[in-house]
Amino acid sequence: MDIAAKAALPLQGVRVLDLTRIYSGPYCTFLMAMAGAEIIKVESPAGEHLRMRKARAGASLPFPMLNANKRHVTIDFKKPRGRELLLQLAQKVDVLVENFRPGVMDKLGLGRDVLRKTNPSLIYASTNGFGSTGPYRDYAAMDLTIQALGGVMDSTGFAESPPVKAGPAVGDFFAGTHLFGAIVAALLHRERTGEALSPEVSMLEAVYPTNCSSLAMTMGDPSSIRRTGNRHGGLNQCPYNVYPAADGYFAIICINDRHWRSLLKAIGREDLDQTRFATIPDRVANMDYIDGELSRTTATMTRAEMTDKLNAVGVPCGAVQSLAELIDDPQLHATGMLREFDHPEFGKLVLSHSALTFRDHPRSEYRPSGALGRDNKDVFGEIGLGDKDLADLQGAGII
Repeated sequence: MDIAAKAALPLQGVRVLDLTRIYSGPYCTFLMAMAGAEIIKVESPAGEHLRMRKARAGASLPFPMLNANKRHVTIDFKKPRGRELLLQLAQKVDVLVENFRPGVMDKLGLGRDVLRKTNPSLIYASTNGFGSTGPYRDYAAMDLTIQALGGVMDSTGFAESPPVKAGPAVGDFFAGTHLFGAIVAALLHRERTGEALSPEVSMLEAVYPTNCSSLAMTMGDPSSIRRTGNRHGGLNQCPYNVYPAADGYFAIICINDRHWRSLLKAIGREDLDQTRFATIPDRVANMDYIDGELSRTTATMTRAEMTDKLNAVGVPCGAVQSLAELIDDPQLHATGMLREFDHPEFGKLVLSHSALTFRDHPRSEYRPSGALGRDNKDVFGEIGLGDKDLADLQGAGII
């Protein structure tokens, strides 16, 4: 990539001190890195939790996946000298991001007010389970518990079965995405007004809007709410389901009458185009019958056949892909979202770029995540520390 193209990245010149770990915070700062920001990732001298996941092959994938394009330093900021070191770095950045429980940074002497005295223009951004106010403020939170409290588990699965969590870590990644947006908004606000805001995203609040279809049912009889399996969360669309195929499963949704008629023509079931199924309410009222008839037909066809036939007539559809198939998905590789890398620490991996793209700009160059403390010398050298200083800090267990 040439220098002019690289300079055009939207967050070029923004410096970020990243104190985050696991998923939500690292994903936020990963998005910022891929948009051109300089991210200084701070880990303890032992390394963050995700680096330790080496019990099974591939278990460590999340770390390189979420920490590319970052500079890596180590600081034990629970120790007084480490705290001083972090404050020195905080003087020279635009944004600090953390995802500790509310109050943890204050106890460490590194709360927002302290950091603002060091750097009045600092945007102090945080994400946590429930926010810094309210009765749940001090509760511990992980994706599983947020899915439980946030309605995700109760609306996932089938009516006759217990609640089921969503496979992906939706609470973590929705929170990280929301925090990215909040930080970018805060940067724009600071540029316009000079005021440094403190963005905060609660995982629970980030997840809540995703329940909108299921929540619609509460407008009627709340006691009738139940898990709907692969059907529409509000049970007001049909067909909307996952149907058997000759080689797996296939998702089909028809949101209007044109989709319905096109589907029937494509799969040779015009016999279902009757007055009793003419409108969406008619089809919803006969949902079990329609799903049964469609299943009888789709079971005779492969996923590839249905993909070709239904896309040819504009019906929303998709093969249910395994994760192994998804890693090799031709669309994701063609766009550059997925690439195979020979990672210097973790070996051959398929890693993702950011989903944020700009049509008039190529994707940013990709730099694999680095070894623990890889950039200590360079980053700390920028605040005046020499080799002897670094040796002393390392000997004291500070870095």
